[in-house]
Amino acid sequence: MIVTIFVSGPNVNKIKTLLHFLNSYIYNHIGVIFIFLFMHVIVTHGELTNDLALGFTRLPFNSSYYINHKPYNLPLEERYSFINEVHKLWVFSTDEPLSRGSPTLPRSELFINGYKYSTGVWQFEAHVFVPHGTTGVSVMQVFGSDPPHATTFMLRVYDGNLYYYRKSIIFHKIYNKWFRLNVIHDVEDNNVKVYINGVLRFKGNGRGGTTHYFKCGVYAQDRASFYMESRLKNIKIFKKCN
Repeated sequence: MIVTIFVSGPNVNKIKTLLHFLNSYIYNHIGVIFIFLFMHVIVTHGELTNDLALGFTRLPFNSSYYINHKPYNLPLEERYSFINEVHKLWVFSTDEPLSRGSPTLPRSELFINGYKYSTGVWQFEAHVFVPHGTTGVSVMQVFGSDPPHATTFMLRVYDGNLYYYRKSIIFHKIYNKWFRLNVIHDVEDNNVKVYINGVLRFKGNGRGGTTHYFKCGVYAQDRASFYMESRLKNIKIFKKCN
């Protein structure tokens, strides 16, 4: 890479000396500069990593493949909307549970019941948005596990950060911006991988179980805020090719 500029005037020698220094520096450090720029793109954007759909088959997905879980005593439109291809789900900490007498906490979720699975490698993808103030909430689950647990994986939000349950931070500062979420569950190998904007952010063991499915939206957990909301778009379901 050579920097060339045609100059004239009383400072021409100084400018030529500066350009010579820049050319020499770029030439001697081009490898480091390239690596720095590449890593900056990967960290900030993540889209330049390997295609996460490679080796997977994308499955059909529309409203016939999910049902809404919401407070039992409210009509759907009071806790869910689908406008301009965006699923908006919200709930209050004072809401009723999914069914009368249930000990569970309030939720407004998409239960993807059209794809229950017991074997194979499955992937959930969506763009997710969590507004400022929503905390103490699960925004995505891989349901099904061995007792005493109910889920293999749960992605929670606490104070603007994404957590694996309450155990470890997966990603910082997610409020008020869209991010791409990919969750890959390998049943036979009993592991879960989580990618944020195409970058692997978590890899951990599964929790067994015989039947699994994906859920997304808002489901109150400990330290839940009074109001909880998440939005999702471009939801995709994949299954690993044999």
